[in-house]
Amino acid sequence: MKYNVRGENIEVTPALREYVEKKLSKLERYFDGTPDANVHVNLKVYNDKEQKIEVTIPMTQLVLRAEESHNDMYAAIDLVVDKLERQIRKHKTKVNRKFREQGSIHSFFSNGDSKVAVKEPEADSDEFELVRMKRFNLKPMDSEEAILQMNMLGHSFFVYTNADTNTTNVVYRRNDGRYGIIEPN
Repeated sequence: MKYNVRGENIEVTPALREYVEKKLSKLERYFDGTPDANVHVNLKVYNDKEQKIEVTIPMTQLVLRAEESHNDMYAAIDLVVDKLERQIRKHKTKVNRKFREQGSIHSFFSNGDSKVAVKEPEADSDEFELVRMKRFNLKPMDSEEAILQMNMLGHSFFVYTNADTNTTNVVYRRNDGRYGIIEPN
């Protein structure tokens, strides 16, 4: 894995960078071999008190993302690694049920890179201001895999290509906690 460690209002010291890389490298045990992924780590400090870490690991069929806040940056790093491990274990368990007949589950966690679309809405504004835009490749998958990806990212919706119909669909979380799908005519 390749690490891209950035700091906002904090200097990324060699010791801090080494700690981040050491902790995140523990995730490699969940994969067959070392994944060829770019790990994006963003360290932030607010008001010299709250310290936050955001980690995004885009891969071919999976995007791992977690963030944690704590008064101590090293504790926040430990918490975010724990959260990422829980995500991987949960996802592998669900995927394992589905792909049990198809051989090794580790092939699902393949090497690669993708981007995630994230749009942040502007509140209390008469005009719409686009504040962030990202591009990503739509991966063919079924609705269950799309729901897993959406939950892993912590989003309320996810855009994907339906593997059966080869059309672009949107899966979303409803207010009652269940899920819905938007399909084109």
